[in-house]
Amino acid sequence: MGRIKQTMVKRTAETLMENEIPFSMEFEHNKKILASTMPSKKIRNKIAGYISRLKKAELKPRKIRQKPTEDEMMSRDSRDSY
Repeated sequence: MGRIKQTMVKRTAETLMENEIPFSMEFEHNKKILASTMPSKKIRNKIAGYISRLKKAELKPRKIRQKPTEDEMMSRDSRDSY
């Protein structure tokens, strides 16, 4: 099974990020920021982890997948048909 985040965790993290709170990519830093507002330790850790994951994803460039050319398609087809 994959990592499935609860809707509440996602929604809370996104609203906190919209409030322009200075979160970073570090989990420990985000956890300290949320310590005063979150009563539950478990939820605080989940939200801090999700925020750090979102911050890392903002900086990482996405790979653009290119469509294969006709030559590549033909070579694949010739390999597949024995």
